[in-house]
Amino acid sequence: MFADLEPRAPDSILGLMDRFRADDRPDKVSLASGVYVDESGVTPVLDTVREAEARILAEQTTKVYKPIGGDPAYNGPVRDLVFGADQPALADGRVQTVHTPGGTGALRVAGDLISTIDPTASIWLSTPTWPNHPQVFSAAGLPLRTYPYLGHDGELDVDALLGVLRAIPAGDVVLLHACCHNPTGIDPTAEQWELIADAVTEAGALPLLDFAYQGFADGLVEDAKGLRALLARERTMFVASSFSKNFALYDERVGALSIVGADADETATLLSHAKAAIRSNYSTPPAHGGEIVATVLADPELTERWIGEVGTMRDRINGNRARFVEGLRAAGAPGNHEALLRQRGMFSLLPLGEERVARLRDEFGVYVVGAGRVNVAGLTTDNLEPVCQAITAVTS
Repeated sequence: MFADLEPRAPDSILGLMDRFRADDRPDKVSLASGVYVDESGVTPVLDTVREAEARILAEQTTKVYKPIGGDPAYNGPVRDLVFGADQPALADGRVQTVHTPGGTGALRVAGDLISTIDPTASIWLSTPTWPNHPQVFSAAGLPLRTYPYLGHDGELDVDALLGVLRAIPAGDVVLLHACCHNPTGIDPTAEQWELIADAVTEAGALPLLDFAYQGFADGLVEDAKGLRALLARERTMFVASSFSKNFALYDERVGALSIVGADADETATLLSHAKAAIRSNYSTPPAHGGEIVATVLADPELTERWIGEVGTMRDRINGNRARFVEGLRAAGAPGNHEALLRQRGMFSLLPLGEERVARLRDEFGVYVVGAGRVNVAGLTTDNLEPVCQAITAVTS
Protein backbone atom coordinates (compact mmCIF):
# COMPACT_ATOMS: atom_id res chain seq x y z
CA MET A 1 0.00 0.00 0.00
CA PHE A 2 3.01 2.33 0.31
CA ALA A 3 4.72 1.42 -2.96
CA ASP A 4 3.92 4.78 -4.61
CA LEU A 5 4.48 6.92 -1.52
CA GLU A 6 6.96 9.75 -2.10
CA PRO A 7 9.20 11.01 0.74
CA ARG A 8 8.35 14.38 2.29
CA ALA A 9 10.85 17.23 2.30
CA PRO A 10 12.67 17.75 5.62
CA ASP A 11 11.27 20.29 8.06
CA SER A 12 12.56 23.75 7.22
CA ILE A 13 14.13 24.22 10.68
CA LEU A 14 14.68 20.77 12.20
CA GLY A 15 15.87 19.41 8.86
CA LEU A 16 18.39 22.25 8.65
CA MET A 17 19.65 21.35 12.12
CA ASP A 18 20.19 17.76 10.96
CA ARG A 19 22.32 19.16 8.15
CA PHE A 20 24.24 21.34 10.61
CA ARG A 21 25.03 18.36 12.83
CA ALA A 22 26.34 16.43 9.81
CA ASP A 23 28.64 19.34 8.83
CA ASP A 24 32.19 18.43 9.92
CA ARG A 25 33.65 21.96 9.70
CA PRO A 26 34.99 22.93 13.15
CA ASP A 27 34.12 26.62 12.72
CA LYS A 28 30.47 26.11 11.70
CA VAL A 29 27.89 28.36 13.40
CA SER A 30 24.21 27.64 14.00
CA LEU A 31 21.94 30.68 14.09
CA ALA A 32 19.01 28.55 12.95
CA SER A 33 17.47 26.66 15.86
CA GLY A 34 15.18 28.63 18.17
CA VAL A 35 17.03 27.96 21.42
CA TYR A 36 18.88 30.20 23.84
CA VAL A 37 22.59 29.54 24.38
CA ASP A 38 25.02 31.05 26.84
CA GLU A 39 28.45 32.52 26.04
CA SER A 40 29.94 29.02 25.84
CA GLY A 41 27.38 28.00 23.22
CA VAL A 42 25.46 25.71 25.60
CA THR A 43 21.73 25.76 26.33
CA PRO A 44 21.87 25.58 30.13
CA VAL A 45 19.57 23.95 32.65
CA LEU A 46 18.36 26.73 34.96
CA ASP A 47 19.38 26.45 38.61
CA THR A 48 15.76 26.81 39.71
CA VAL A 49 14.81 23.95 37.42
CA ARG A 50 17.48 21.72 38.96
CA GLU A 51 16.25 22.52 42.46
CA ALA A 52 12.61 21.89 41.50
CA GLU A 53 13.54 18.54 39.95
CA ALA A 54 15.38 17.52 43.11
CA ARG A 55 12.29 18.31 45.19
CA ILE A 56 10.05 16.38 42.81
CA LEU A 57 12.32 13.34 42.89
CA ALA A 58 12.47 13.38 46.68
CA GLU A 59 8.72 13.79 47.18
CA GLN A 60 7.17 11.90 44.25
CA THR A 61 5.08 8.84 45.14
CA THR A 62 3.25 8.05 41.89
CA LYS A 63 3.34 8.30 38.10
CA VAL A 64 -0.43 8.22 37.66
CA TYR A 65 -2.02 10.09 34.75
CA LYS A 66 -2.66 13.80 35.05
CA PRO A 67 -6.23 15.05 34.40
CA ILE A 68 -7.14 15.67 30.74
CA GLY A 69 -6.68 19.41 31.16
CA GLY A 70 -3.68 19.12 33.46
CA ASP A 71 -3.05 19.51 37.17
CA PRO A 72 -4.73 22.54 38.83
CA ALA A 73 -1.43 23.11 40.66
CA TYR A 74 0.05 23.89 37.23
CA ASN A 75 -2.90 25.52 35.48
CA GLY A 76 -3.68 28.14 38.14
CA PRO A 77 -0.18 29.62 38.56
CA VAL A 78 0.38 29.53 34.77
CA ARG A 79 -2.84 31.43 34.18
CA ASP A 80 -1.80 34.02 36.78
CA LEU A 81 1.65 34.39 35.20
CA VAL A 82 0.34 34.80 31.66
CA PHE A 83 -2.49 37.23 32.44
CA GLY A 84 -1.50 38.77 35.76
CA ALA A 85 -3.16 37.55 38.95
CA ASP A 86 -4.89 40.92 39.45
CA GLN A 87 -6.95 40.76 36.25
CA PRO A 88 -10.73 40.92 36.94
CA ALA A 89 -11.36 38.34 34.21
CA LEU A 90 -9.60 35.73 36.35
CA ALA A 91 -11.81 36.43 39.37
CA ASP A 92 -14.92 36.35 37.14
CA GLY A 93 -14.15 32.86 35.86
CA ARG A 94 -13.68 34.06 32.29
CA VAL A 95 -10.17 32.59 31.98
CA GLN A 96 -9.36 28.87 32.18
CA THR A 97 -6.05 27.21 31.34
CA VAL A 98 -5.16 23.68 30.22
CA HIS A 99 -1.73 22.04 30.19
CA THR A 100 -0.50 21.11 26.69
CA PRO A 101 2.65 19.50 25.23
CA GLY A 102 4.51 22.71 24.46
CA GLY A 103 3.27 25.84 22.79
CA THR A 104 2.87 23.91 19.54
CA GLY A 105 0.51 21.52 21.30
CA ALA A 106 -1.50 24.50 22.53
CA LEU A 107 -1.76 25.87 18.99
CA ARG A 108 -2.91 22.49 17.68
CA VAL A 109 -5.56 22.11 20.39
CA ALA A 110 -6.79 25.62 19.54
CA GLY A 111 -6.86 24.71 15.84
CA ASP A 112 -8.80 21.50 16.50
CA LEU A 113 -11.21 23.36 18.77
CA ILE A 114 -11.89 26.08 16.19
CA SER A 115 -12.22 23.59 13.34
CA THR A 116 -14.74 21.51 15.29
CA ILE A 117 -16.88 24.45 16.39
CA ASP A 118 -16.82 26.33 13.07
CA PRO A 119 -15.45 24.40 10.07
CA THR A 120 -15.94 27.48 7.87
CA ALA A 121 -13.53 29.67 9.89
CA SER A 122 -10.22 30.67 8.31
CA ILE A 123 -7.10 31.56 10.27
CA TRP A 124 -5.10 34.66 9.35
CA LEU A 125 -1.31 34.56 9.74
CA SER A 126 1.18 37.39 9.51
CA THR A 127 3.49 37.70 6.49
CA PRO A 128 5.98 36.36 7.46
CA THR A 129 5.31 34.04 10.39
CA TRP A 130 6.86 31.02 12.13
CA PRO A 131 7.25 28.31 9.45
CA ASN A 132 5.36 25.75 11.56
CA HIS A 133 2.22 27.89 11.93
CA PRO A 134 0.83 27.01 8.46
CA GLN A 135 1.59 23.32 9.02
CA VAL A 136 -0.11 23.15 12.41
CA PHE A 137 -3.30 24.87 11.32
CA SER A 138 -3.51 23.13 7.95
CA ALA A 139 -3.29 19.81 9.80
CA ALA A 140 -6.19 20.99 11.98
CA GLY A 141 -8.22 21.63 8.82
CA LEU A 142 -8.28 25.44 8.95
CA PRO A 143 -8.04 27.39 5.68
CA LEU A 144 -5.08 29.77 5.74
CA ARG A 145 -5.17 33.49 4.96
CA THR A 146 -2.49 36.14 5.47
CA TYR A 147 -2.23 39.73 6.64
CA PRO A 148 0.71 42.11 5.98
CA TYR A 149 3.24 42.73 8.72
CA LEU A 150 6.77 43.51 7.54
CA GLY A 151 7.20 46.62 5.43
CA HIS A 152 9.80 47.12 2.69
CA ASP A 153 11.75 49.40 5.04
CA GLY A 154 12.23 46.64 7.62
CA GLU A 155 9.66 48.18 9.98
CA LEU A 156 6.13 47.17 10.98
CA ASP A 157 3.71 48.24 8.23
CA VAL A 158 1.01 49.20 10.71
CA ASP A 159 -1.28 50.93 8.20
CA ALA A 160 -1.42 47.93 5.89
CA LEU A 161 -1.80 45.63 8.88
CA LEU A 162 -4.75 47.54 10.33
CA GLY A 163 -6.41 47.87 6.94
CA VAL A 164 -6.56 44.11 6.49
CA LEU A 165 -7.47 43.35 10.12
CA ARG A 166 -10.51 45.64 9.94
CA ALA A 167 -11.77 43.77 6.86
CA ILE A 168 -11.38 40.21 8.19
CA PRO A 169 -14.74 38.39 8.11
CA ALA A 170 -16.48 38.05 11.47
CA GLY A 171 -15.83 34.65 12.99
CA ASP A 172 -12.44 34.15 11.36
CA VAL A 173 -9.37 33.75 13.57
CA VAL A 174 -6.38 36.11 13.72
CA LEU A 175 -3.13 34.70 15.02
CA LEU A 176 -1.03 37.42 16.66
CA HIS A 177 2.48 37.09 18.10
CA ALA A 178 2.19 38.45 21.65
CA CYS A 179 5.86 39.49 21.75
CA CYS A 180 9.21 38.71 20.10
CA HIS A 181 7.64 38.24 16.67
CA ASN A 182 9.06 35.16 14.97
CA PRO A 183 10.84 35.58 12.55
CA THR A 184 11.15 39.38 12.36
CA GLY A 185 11.72 40.46 15.97
CA ILE A 186 9.44 43.44 15.25
CA ASP A 187 6.80 44.04 17.93
CA PRO A 188 4.00 46.62 17.95
CA THR A 189 4.28 49.45 20.44
CA ALA A 190 1.72 49.75 23.25
CA GLU A 191 -0.15 52.35 21.20
CA GLN A 192 -0.15 50.13 18.11
CA TRP A 193 -1.44 47.20 20.18
CA GLU A 194 -4.43 49.32 21.15
CA LEU A 195 -5.13 49.98 17.48
CA ILE A 196 -4.74 46.28 16.66
CA ALA A 197 -7.14 45.33 19.47
CA ASP A 198 -9.67 47.86 18.17
CA ALA A 199 -9.34 46.56 14.60
CA VAL A 200 -9.84 42.91 15.58
CA THR A 201 -12.82 43.84 17.77
CA GLU A 202 -14.34 45.95 15.01
CA ALA A 203 -14.06 43.06 12.58
CA GLY A 204 -15.58 40.54 14.99
CA ALA A 205 -12.60 38.20 14.57
CA LEU A 206 -11.35 35.76 17.21
CA PRO A 207 -7.82 36.59 18.46
CA LEU A 208 -5.39 33.72 19.05
CA LEU A 209 -2.16 34.90 20.68
CA ASP A 210 1.04 32.91 20.35
CA PHE A 211 2.86 33.81 23.57
CA ALA A 212 5.98 31.65 23.25
CA TYR A 213 8.57 34.17 24.52
CA GLN A 214 7.13 35.82 27.62
CA GLY A 215 9.96 37.62 29.41
CA PHE A 216 12.39 37.63 26.49
CA ALA A 217 11.54 41.11 25.15
CA ASP A 218 11.22 43.61 28.00
CA GLY A 219 9.92 41.67 31.00
CA LEU A 220 7.33 39.10 32.08
CA VAL A 221 4.68 41.78 32.69
CA GLU A 222 5.75 44.21 29.96
CA ASP A 223 5.60 41.51 27.28
CA ALA A 224 1.88 40.97 27.96
CA LYS A 225 0.82 44.44 26.82
CA GLY A 226 -0.80 43.13 23.63
CA LEU A 227 -2.63 40.42 25.53
CA ARG A 228 -3.93 42.95 28.04
CA ALA A 229 -5.08 45.30 25.30
CA LEU A 230 -7.19 42.51 23.82
CA LEU A 231 -8.37 41.31 27.24
CA ALA A 232 -9.70 44.80 28.00
CA ARG A 233 -12.14 44.48 25.07
CA GLU A 234 -13.88 41.66 27.00
CA ARG A 235 -14.12 39.41 23.96
CA THR A 236 -13.51 35.72 23.49
CA MET A 237 -9.86 34.93 22.79
CA PHE A 238 -7.31 32.11 23.05
CA VAL A 239 -3.71 32.30 24.26
CA ALA A 240 -1.08 29.63 23.50
CA SER A 241 1.92 29.90 25.83
CA SER A 242 5.16 28.00 26.25
CA PHE A 243 7.85 27.40 28.87
CA SER A 244 10.41 26.08 26.40
CA LYS A 245 12.21 29.41 26.34
CA ASN A 246 11.73 31.20 29.64
CA PHE A 247 12.27 28.01 31.68
CA ALA A 248 14.69 26.51 29.11
CA LEU A 249 12.52 23.36 29.21
CA TYR A 250 12.83 22.70 25.49
CA ASP A 251 12.76 18.90 25.58
CA GLU A 252 10.13 18.65 28.30
CA ARG A 253 7.43 20.12 26.02
CA VAL A 254 5.64 22.34 28.53
CA GLY A 255 2.91 24.66 27.34
CA ALA A 256 -0.62 25.84 27.98
CA LEU A 257 -3.76 26.94 26.18
CA SER A 258 -5.79 29.60 27.95
CA ILE A 259 -9.40 30.21 26.99
CA VAL A 260 -11.00 33.59 27.61
CA GLY A 261 -14.77 33.58 27.18
CA ALA A 262 -17.25 36.42 26.98
CA ASP A 263 -18.48 35.18 30.37
CA ALA A 264 -17.83 32.27 32.72
CA ASP A 265 -20.48 30.07 31.09
CA GLU A 266 -18.98 30.45 27.61
CA THR A 267 -15.52 29.72 29.00
CA ALA A 268 -16.77 26.54 30.67
CA THR A 269 -18.40 25.39 27.44
CA LEU A 270 -15.28 26.06 25.38
CA LEU A 271 -13.17 24.32 28.02
CA SER A 272 -15.31 21.18 27.70
CA HIS A 273 -14.76 21.13 23.94
CA ALA A 274 -11.02 21.72 24.40
CA LYS A 275 -10.84 18.73 26.72
CA ALA A 276 -12.65 16.60 24.15
CA ALA A 277 -10.07 17.64 21.53
CA ILE A 278 -7.24 16.79 23.93
CA ARG A 279 -8.71 13.39 24.79
CA SER A 280 -8.88 12.38 21.13
CA ASN A 281 -5.37 13.68 20.43
CA TYR A 282 -2.86 12.91 23.21
CA SER A 283 -5.33 12.06 26.02
CA THR A 284 -3.46 13.69 28.94
CA PRO A 285 -0.44 16.00 29.19
CA PRO A 286 3.09 14.85 30.11
CA ALA A 287 3.79 15.35 33.80
CA HIS A 288 7.42 16.13 34.53
CA GLY A 289 7.91 19.51 32.88
CA GLY A 290 4.63 20.81 34.24
CA GLU A 291 5.59 19.69 37.73
CA ILE A 292 8.84 21.66 37.43
CA VAL A 293 6.99 24.84 36.49
CA ALA A 294 4.37 24.31 39.19
CA THR A 295 7.06 23.73 41.83
CA VAL A 296 8.92 26.93 40.93
CA LEU A 297 5.79 29.08 40.75
CA ALA A 298 4.45 27.71 44.06
CA ASP A 299 7.54 28.88 45.97
CA PRO A 300 7.98 32.68 46.17
CA GLU A 301 11.74 32.38 46.71
CA LEU A 302 12.18 30.06 43.72
CA THR A 303 9.93 32.29 41.65
CA GLU A 304 12.07 35.36 42.38
CA ARG A 305 15.22 33.47 41.48
CA TRP A 306 13.61 32.24 38.25
CA ILE A 307 12.58 35.80 37.35
CA GLY A 308 16.24 36.75 37.78
CA GLU A 309 17.31 33.91 35.48
CA VAL A 310 14.84 35.07 32.83
CA GLY A 311 16.29 38.57 33.17
CA THR A 312 19.81 37.23 32.68
CA MET A 313 18.78 35.46 29.47
CA ARG A 314 16.93 38.55 28.24
CA ASP A 315 19.88 40.84 28.97
CA ARG A 316 22.22 38.54 27.08
CA ILE A 317 19.88 38.43 24.07
CA ASN A 318 19.47 42.22 24.02
CA GLY A 319 23.20 42.69 24.50
CA ASN A 320 23.91 40.27 21.66
CA ARG A 321 21.62 42.24 19.39
CA ALA A 322 23.47 45.47 20.15
CA ARG A 323 26.85 43.79 19.58
CA PHE A 324 25.52 42.25 16.36
CA VAL A 325 24.56 45.68 15.03
CA GLU A 326 27.98 47.07 15.98
CA GLY A 327 29.68 44.14 14.27
CA LEU A 328 27.67 44.54 11.07
CA ARG A 329 28.46 48.26 10.96
CA ALA A 330 32.14 47.62 11.56
CA ALA A 331 32.23 45.02 8.80
CA GLY A 332 30.48 47.41 6.39
CA ALA A 333 27.30 45.35 5.95
CA PRO A 334 24.41 47.24 4.33
CA GLY A 335 20.97 47.38 5.95
CA ASN A 336 18.68 49.22 8.34
CA HIS A 337 20.78 48.83 11.46
CA GLU A 338 18.60 51.11 13.58
CA ALA A 339 15.54 48.95 12.87
CA LEU A 340 17.53 45.85 13.76
CA LEU A 341 18.54 47.42 17.06
CA ARG A 342 14.91 48.11 18.01
CA GLN A 343 13.81 44.51 17.50
CA ARG A 344 13.13 42.19 20.42
CA GLY A 345 13.54 38.53 21.23
CA MET A 346 15.83 35.91 19.81
CA PHE A 347 15.14 36.50 16.12
CA SER A 348 15.73 39.00 13.37
CA LEU A 349 14.88 38.61 9.71
CA LEU A 350 17.73 39.91 7.56
CA PRO A 351 16.92 40.76 3.92
CA LEU A 352 19.18 38.05 2.52
CA GLY A 353 17.13 35.82 0.25
CA GLU A 354 17.60 32.12 -0.41
CA GLU A 355 20.71 32.47 -2.60
CA ARG A 356 22.65 34.44 0.01
CA VAL A 357 21.47 32.11 2.77
CA ALA A 358 22.81 29.19 0.75
CA ARG A 359 26.15 30.98 0.34
CA LEU A 360 26.34 31.64 4.07
CA ARG A 361 25.83 27.94 4.71
CA ASP A 362 27.96 26.46 1.94
CA GLU A 363 30.86 28.93 1.85
CA PHE A 364 31.06 30.12 5.44
CA GLY A 365 29.36 27.41 7.53
CA VAL A 366 26.81 29.89 8.93
CA TYR A 367 23.34 28.37 9.19
CA VAL A 368 20.24 30.58 9.21
CA VAL A 369 16.60 29.73 8.50
CA GLY A 370 14.61 30.39 5.36
CA ALA A 371 15.45 33.60 3.56
CA GLY A 372 17.35 35.13 6.47
CA ARG A 373 16.03 34.44 9.99
CA VAL A 374 18.92 34.83 12.44
CA ASN A 375 18.88 33.71 16.08
CA VAL A 376 20.89 36.43 17.79
CA ALA A 377 20.95 34.31 20.97
CA GLY A 378 23.33 31.97 19.14
CA LEU A 379 26.03 34.64 18.84
CA THR A 380 29.09 34.43 21.08
CA THR A 381 32.35 36.35 21.45
CA ASP A 382 34.09 33.73 19.32
CA ASN A 383 31.65 33.63 16.40
CA LEU A 384 30.30 37.19 16.25
CA GLU A 385 33.03 38.70 14.06
CA PRO A 386 33.16 35.78 11.56
CA VAL A 387 29.37 35.85 11.25
CA CYS A 388 29.33 39.61 10.57
CA GLN A 389 32.11 39.27 8.00
CA ALA A 390 30.28 36.40 6.28
CA ILE A 391 27.03 38.40 6.10
CA THR A 392 28.94 41.36 4.69
CA ALA A 393 30.61 39.12 2.10
CA VAL A 394 27.30 37.80 0.75
CA THR A 395 25.49 41.15 0.83
CA SER A 396 28.13 43.55 -0.52
